[in-house]
Amino acid sequence: MTAMVSITRRRWLASAAAVPLAALPLDRIKLGVTTDEIDDDPAAAAKFLREFNLNWAEIRNVWGKYNTAQPLEKIHELRGIFDAHKIQTSTLGTAFFKIPLPMETPEGRATLDNQWALLNSAFERAKIMGTTRIRTFAFTYQGSAADPKHYPRIYELVAQAARMAGERGFQLALENVGSSYVSTGAEAANLLKAVQHPALGLTWDPNNAGLSGEQAYPDGYRKLDPARIIHVHLRDYRKAANGQKGDWTAVGEGEMDNLGQIRDLLKAGYRGTFTLETHYKSPLGKAHASRTSLTALLKVIDKV
Repeated sequence: MTAMVSITRRRWLASAAAVPLAALPLDRIKLGVTTDEIDDDPAAAAKFLREFNLNWAEIRNVWGKYNTAQPLEKIHELRGIFDAHKIQTSTLGTAFFKIPLPMETPEGRATLDNQWALLNSAFERAKIMGTTRIRTFAFTYQGSAADPKHYPRIYELVAQAARMAGERGFQLALENVGSSYVSTGAEAANLLKAVQHPALGLTWDPNNAGLSGEQAYPDGYRKLDPARIIHVHLRDYRKAANGQKGDWTAVGEGEMDNLGQIRDLLKAGYRGTFTLETHYKSPLGKAHASRTSLTALLKVIDKV
Protein backbone atom coordinates (compact mmCIF):
# COMPACT_ATOMS: atom_id res chain seq x y z
CA MET A 1 0.00 0.00 0.00
CA THR A 2 2.84 2.42 0.85
CA ALA A 3 4.38 1.96 -2.60
CA MET A 4 1.01 2.57 -4.32
CA VAL A 5 0.42 5.74 -2.29
CA SER A 6 3.91 6.98 -3.17
CA ILE A 7 3.33 6.37 -6.89
CA THR A 8 -0.05 8.13 -6.71
CA ARG A 9 1.49 11.14 -4.98
CA ARG A 10 4.31 11.39 -7.54
CA ARG A 11 1.85 11.15 -10.43
CA TRP A 12 -0.26 13.96 -9.01
CA LEU A 13 2.71 16.20 -8.30
CA ALA A 14 3.91 15.78 -11.89
CA SER A 15 0.48 16.61 -13.35
CA ALA A 16 -0.15 19.54 -11.00
CA ALA A 17 3.16 21.13 -11.90
CA ALA A 18 2.13 21.10 -15.56
CA VAL A 19 -0.88 23.40 -15.04
CA PRO A 20 0.09 27.04 -14.39
CA LEU A 21 -2.80 28.62 -12.49
CA ALA A 22 -2.35 32.01 -14.10
CA ALA A 23 -3.03 30.51 -17.53
CA LEU A 24 -6.38 28.88 -16.69
CA PRO A 25 -9.36 30.22 -18.71
CA LEU A 26 -11.73 30.57 -15.76
CA ASP A 27 -13.11 33.89 -16.98
CA ARG A 28 -15.57 32.07 -19.26
CA ILE A 29 -16.41 29.13 -17.01
CA LYS A 30 -17.87 29.46 -13.51
CA LEU A 31 -16.17 26.45 -11.98
CA GLY A 32 -16.40 25.29 -8.39
CA VAL A 33 -16.16 22.15 -6.25
CA THR A 34 -18.55 20.47 -3.83
CA THR A 35 -16.98 21.53 -0.55
CA ASP A 36 -17.41 18.30 1.44
CA GLU A 37 -15.59 16.38 -1.30
CA ILE A 38 -12.59 18.46 -0.25
CA ASP A 39 -13.16 18.63 3.52
CA ASP A 40 -16.10 18.69 5.93
CA ASP A 41 -14.55 21.84 7.39
CA PRO A 42 -15.68 24.62 5.03
CA ALA A 43 -12.72 26.81 5.97
CA ALA A 44 -10.32 24.13 4.72
CA ALA A 45 -12.43 23.73 1.57
CA ALA A 46 -12.45 27.49 0.96
CA LYS A 47 -8.67 27.65 1.32
CA PHE A 48 -8.38 24.84 -1.25
CA LEU A 49 -10.62 26.72 -3.70
CA ARG A 50 -8.60 29.91 -3.40
CA GLU A 51 -5.42 27.93 -4.02
CA PHE A 52 -6.85 27.16 -7.48
CA ASN A 53 -8.23 30.67 -7.98
CA LEU A 54 -11.80 29.31 -7.87
CA ASN A 55 -14.54 31.42 -6.34
CA TRP A 56 -17.57 29.14 -6.63
CA ALA A 57 -18.69 26.25 -4.44
CA GLU A 58 -21.63 23.91 -4.15
CA ILE A 59 -22.78 23.39 -0.57
CA ARG A 60 -23.93 19.97 0.58
CA ASN A 61 -22.51 18.73 3.90
CA VAL A 62 -20.75 21.15 6.25
CA TRP A 63 -19.15 20.20 9.57
CA GLY A 64 -20.31 16.62 9.08
CA LYS A 65 -24.02 17.26 8.45
CA TYR A 66 -26.26 18.21 5.57
CA ASN A 67 -26.56 22.00 5.54
CA THR A 68 -30.32 21.64 6.07
CA ALA A 69 -29.58 19.84 9.35
CA GLN A 70 -27.34 22.63 10.64
CA PRO A 71 -28.83 25.44 12.77
CA LEU A 72 -29.08 28.83 11.09
CA GLU A 73 -26.26 30.27 13.19
CA LYS A 74 -23.88 27.72 11.62
CA ILE A 75 -25.06 28.74 8.15
CA HIS A 76 -24.35 32.38 9.03
CA GLU A 77 -20.87 31.24 10.13
CA LEU A 78 -20.48 29.44 6.81
CA ARG A 79 -21.44 32.60 4.92
CA GLY A 80 -18.80 34.51 6.86
CA ILE A 81 -16.14 31.98 5.88
CA PHE A 82 -17.16 32.21 2.23
CA ASP A 83 -17.18 35.99 2.27
CA ALA A 84 -13.72 36.09 3.84
CA HIS A 85 -12.39 33.89 1.03
CA LYS A 86 -14.48 35.57 -1.72
CA ILE A 87 -16.37 32.34 -2.43
CA GLN A 88 -19.88 32.38 -3.91
CA THR A 89 -22.43 29.60 -3.52
CA SER A 90 -23.50 28.22 -6.88
CA THR A 91 -26.14 25.79 -5.60
CA LEU A 92 -27.39 24.68 -2.20
CA GLY A 93 -27.43 20.88 -2.23
CA THR A 94 -30.33 19.19 -0.46
CA ALA A 95 -31.76 15.69 -0.20
CA PHE A 96 -35.26 16.95 -1.06
CA PHE A 97 -37.23 14.17 -2.77
CA LYS A 98 -34.19 11.85 -2.63
CA ILE A 99 -36.39 9.29 -0.90
CA PRO A 100 -38.60 6.43 -2.08
CA LEU A 101 -41.86 7.76 -3.50
CA PRO A 102 -44.24 7.82 -0.49
CA MET A 103 -47.44 5.85 -0.68
CA GLU A 104 -50.75 7.70 -0.73
CA THR A 105 -51.46 6.78 2.88
CA PRO A 106 -51.44 8.72 6.17
CA GLU A 107 -47.84 7.60 6.70
CA GLY A 108 -46.92 8.68 3.20
CA ARG A 109 -48.53 12.08 3.68
CA ALA A 110 -46.54 12.52 6.89
CA THR A 111 -43.36 11.71 4.97
CA LEU A 112 -44.25 14.34 2.38
CA ASP A 113 -44.95 16.88 5.13
CA ASN A 114 -41.38 16.32 6.33
CA GLN A 115 -40.13 16.91 2.79
CA TRP A 116 -42.00 20.21 2.49
CA ALA A 117 -40.45 21.25 5.81
CA LEU A 118 -37.03 20.30 4.42
CA LEU A 119 -37.63 22.47 1.37
CA ASN A 120 -38.62 25.42 3.54
CA SER A 121 -35.43 25.02 5.58
CA ALA A 122 -33.48 25.00 2.31
CA PHE A 123 -35.08 28.31 1.32
CA GLU A 124 -33.84 29.85 4.57
CA ARG A 125 -30.31 28.56 4.11
CA ALA A 126 -30.08 29.45 0.44
CA LYS A 127 -31.09 33.02 1.24
CA ILE A 128 -28.33 33.28 3.84
CA MET A 129 -25.79 31.83 1.39
CA GLY A 130 -26.81 34.24 -1.36
CA THR A 131 -28.01 31.74 -3.94
CA THR A 132 -31.41 31.25 -5.53
CA ARG A 133 -30.68 27.70 -6.71
CA ILE A 134 -31.49 24.60 -4.69
CA ARG A 135 -30.44 21.10 -5.79
CA THR A 136 -33.30 18.57 -5.51
CA PHE A 137 -34.28 15.14 -6.86
CA ALA A 138 -37.28 13.22 -8.25
CA PHE A 139 -37.62 10.26 -5.83
CA THR A 140 -35.88 6.90 -5.78
CA TYR A 141 -37.18 3.41 -6.45
CA GLN A 142 -36.50 -0.09 -5.20
CA GLY A 143 -35.47 -2.89 -7.55
CA SER A 144 -33.91 -2.85 -10.99
CA ALA A 145 -36.21 -0.42 -12.82
CA ALA A 146 -38.63 2.45 -12.25
CA ASP A 147 -42.37 1.74 -12.50
CA PRO A 148 -43.77 4.02 -15.25
CA LYS A 149 -47.16 4.29 -13.55
CA HIS A 150 -45.64 6.57 -10.87
CA TYR A 151 -44.44 9.31 -13.22
CA PRO A 152 -47.67 11.38 -13.32
CA ARG A 153 -47.69 11.67 -9.52
CA ILE A 154 -43.96 12.48 -9.44
CA TYR A 155 -44.45 15.21 -12.02
CA GLU A 156 -47.33 16.62 -9.97
CA LEU A 157 -45.23 16.71 -6.79
CA VAL A 158 -42.24 18.26 -8.57
CA ALA A 159 -44.56 20.90 -10.06
CA GLN A 160 -45.90 21.66 -6.58
CA ALA A 161 -42.35 22.08 -5.29
CA ALA A 162 -41.49 24.36 -8.24
CA ARG A 163 -44.49 26.56 -7.49
CA MET A 164 -43.39 26.85 -3.85
CA ALA A 165 -39.87 27.76 -4.95
CA GLY A 166 -41.06 30.31 -7.49
CA GLU A 167 -43.28 32.04 -4.95
CA ARG A 168 -40.22 32.51 -2.72
CA GLY A 169 -37.90 33.63 -5.52
CA PHE A 170 -35.91 30.39 -5.84
CA GLN A 171 -35.22 27.84 -8.59
CA LEU A 172 -35.07 24.08 -8.15
CA ALA A 173 -32.03 22.58 -9.88
CA LEU A 174 -33.27 18.98 -10.05
CA GLU A 175 -30.45 16.45 -10.49
CA ASN A 176 -30.57 13.23 -12.46
CA VAL A 177 -29.10 10.50 -10.28
CA GLY A 178 -28.85 6.72 -10.27
CA SER A 179 -31.78 4.65 -8.93
CA SER A 180 -34.03 7.67 -9.32
CA TYR A 181 -37.08 8.11 -11.51
CA VAL A 182 -34.95 10.73 -13.26
CA SER A 183 -31.51 9.20 -13.75
CA THR A 184 -30.81 9.80 -17.45
CA GLY A 185 -31.00 12.60 -19.98
CA ALA A 186 -34.06 11.00 -21.57
CA GLU A 187 -35.90 10.82 -18.24
CA ALA A 188 -34.88 14.39 -17.38
CA ALA A 189 -36.17 15.58 -20.76
CA ASN A 190 -39.53 13.91 -20.12
CA LEU A 191 -39.84 15.55 -16.70
CA LEU A 192 -38.92 19.00 -18.00
CA LYS A 193 -41.50 18.70 -20.77
CA ALA A 194 -44.15 17.68 -18.23
CA VAL A 195 -43.27 20.42 -15.72
CA GLN A 196 -42.84 23.69 -17.59
CA HIS A 197 -42.66 25.93 -14.51
CA PRO A 198 -39.87 28.54 -14.80
CA ALA A 199 -38.73 27.77 -11.25
CA LEU A 200 -37.71 24.25 -12.31
CA GLY A 201 -34.42 23.60 -14.08
CA LEU A 202 -31.93 20.76 -14.29
CA THR A 203 -28.65 19.98 -12.61
CA TRP A 204 -27.30 17.97 -15.54
CA ASP A 205 -25.00 15.18 -14.37
CA PRO A 206 -23.87 13.29 -17.49
CA ASN A 207 -21.78 10.92 -15.40
CA ASN A 208 -24.77 9.82 -13.34
CA ALA A 209 -26.63 9.23 -16.60
CA GLY A 210 -23.68 7.30 -18.04
CA LEU A 211 -23.33 5.07 -15.02
CA SER A 212 -27.11 4.47 -15.24
CA GLY A 213 -26.59 2.92 -18.67
CA GLU A 214 -27.26 5.82 -21.03
CA GLN A 215 -24.80 7.15 -23.59
CA ALA A 216 -25.08 10.41 -21.69
CA TYR A 217 -22.98 12.48 -24.04
CA PRO A 218 -23.82 13.09 -26.74
CA ASP A 219 -27.05 11.06 -26.87
CA GLY A 220 -28.68 11.86 -23.52
CA TYR A 221 -27.59 15.48 -23.60
CA ARG A 222 -29.09 16.03 -27.05
CA LYS A 223 -32.53 15.03 -25.75
CA LEU A 224 -32.41 18.00 -23.36
CA ASP A 225 -33.41 21.61 -23.85
CA PRO A 226 -30.14 23.41 -22.96
CA ALA A 227 -32.14 26.43 -21.80
CA ARG A 228 -33.49 24.32 -18.91
CA ILE A 229 -30.01 23.32 -17.69
CA ILE A 230 -29.11 25.65 -14.82
CA HIS A 231 -26.22 23.78 -13.18
CA VAL A 232 -23.77 21.07 -14.30
CA HIS A 233 -21.83 18.40 -12.41
CA LEU A 234 -18.49 17.22 -13.81
CA ARG A 235 -16.39 14.15 -13.00
CA ASP A 236 -15.54 10.83 -14.72
CA TYR A 237 -16.65 7.20 -14.60
CA ARG A 238 -15.86 3.80 -16.06
CA LYS A 239 -18.40 1.08 -16.73
CA ALA A 240 -17.48 -2.38 -15.53
CA ALA A 241 -16.41 -4.85 -18.20
CA ASN A 242 -18.68 -7.54 -16.76
CA GLY A 243 -21.82 -5.45 -17.18
CA GLN A 244 -22.00 -4.46 -13.52
CA LYS A 245 -22.51 -0.88 -12.39
CA GLY A 246 -18.94 0.37 -12.72
CA ASP A 247 -17.28 3.06 -10.62
CA TRP A 248 -16.06 6.64 -10.41
CA THR A 249 -12.57 7.49 -11.57
CA ALA A 250 -10.33 10.53 -11.49
CA VAL A 251 -11.11 12.91 -14.35
CA GLY A 252 -9.36 11.70 -17.50
CA GLU A 253 -9.15 8.07 -16.39
CA GLY A 254 -12.70 7.08 -17.39
CA GLU A 255 -14.91 7.31 -20.45
CA MET A 256 -16.63 10.68 -20.04
CA ASP A 257 -15.97 13.21 -22.80
CA ASN A 258 -15.87 16.25 -20.54
CA LEU A 259 -14.29 18.39 -23.26
CA GLY A 260 -17.05 17.68 -25.76
CA GLN A 261 -19.78 18.17 -23.17
CA ILE A 262 -18.41 21.52 -21.97
CA ARG A 263 -17.88 22.74 -25.53
CA ASP A 264 -21.45 21.83 -26.52
CA LEU A 265 -22.90 23.53 -23.46
CA LEU A 266 -21.02 26.74 -24.16
CA LYS A 267 -21.95 26.60 -27.83
CA ALA A 268 -25.62 26.31 -26.81
CA GLY A 269 -25.26 29.49 -24.74
CA TYR A 270 -24.87 27.95 -21.30
CA ARG A 271 -23.47 30.51 -18.88
CA GLY A 272 -24.33 28.81 -15.61
CA THR A 273 -22.11 27.19 -13.00
CA PHE A 274 -20.14 23.94 -13.14
CA THR A 275 -19.25 21.87 -10.09
CA LEU A 276 -16.57 19.21 -9.83
CA GLU A 277 -18.12 16.48 -7.70
CA THR A 278 -15.44 13.87 -8.17
CA HIS A 279 -16.78 10.91 -6.09
CA TYR A 280 -13.43 9.31 -6.93
CA LYS A 281 -11.78 7.71 -3.90
CA SER A 282 -8.07 8.25 -3.37
CA PRO A 283 -5.95 6.34 -0.83
CA LEU A 284 -4.64 9.76 0.19
CA GLY A 285 -8.08 11.09 1.14
CA LYS A 286 -10.85 13.36 -0.12
CA ALA A 287 -8.80 16.49 -0.69
CA HIS A 288 -6.27 14.55 -2.74
CA ALA A 289 -9.05 12.98 -4.82
CA SER A 290 -10.56 16.40 -5.58
CA ARG A 291 -7.11 17.85 -6.24
CA THR A 292 -6.29 15.06 -8.69
CA SER A 293 -9.58 15.40 -10.58
CA LEU A 294 -9.52 19.20 -10.51
CA THR A 295 -5.99 19.33 -11.90
CA ALA A 296 -7.07 17.08 -14.78
CA LEU A 297 -10.31 18.99 -15.32
CA LEU A 298 -8.48 22.29 -15.56
CA LYS A 299 -6.38 20.82 -18.36
CA VAL A 300 -9.62 19.93 -20.14
CA ILE A 301 -10.99 23.44 -19.64
CA ASP A 302 -7.76 24.87 -21.00
CA LYS A 303 -8.66 23.22 -24.34
CA VAL A 304 -12.22 24.57 -24.47
